[in-house]
Amino acid sequence: MEQQLVDQYIMTHRTYFPTEKVTYLKDKLIAADEQKFSSVLAAELKNPIKLLLVSLFLGTFGIDRFIMGEPRMGILKLSTAGVCGILTIIDWFSISHKTKNMNFNYIMSLLCARRQV
Repeated sequence: MEQQLVDQYIMTHRTYFPTEKVTYLKDKLIAADEQKFSSVLAAELKNPIKLLLVSLFLGTFGIDRFIMGEPRMGILKLSTAGVCGILTIIDWFSISHKTKNMNFNYIMSLLCARRQV
């Protein structure tokens, strides 16, 4: 893919990925073909800041875990009031990192998917 398009994508989406993996992602995007790059452009990423805010205000009810696609943990937090607040507090400190890793893994799955003929 074109260097300029990849640089533009990385600059606009840098906060959605772990800092230590941005260089690796950039290399993978440069090596990607046009079809895979367009699927990456169309991918919906979770915003770590928004999820942190959801976790701060609605984390006791498990809403943050439902948004992240972890319904079992969401139900656990909902039915136990965030396991008496302990899991809620843990999530306040880890939700941004988890979200960034989830976004990175999602993009990697798009880039590494085999092309169907």
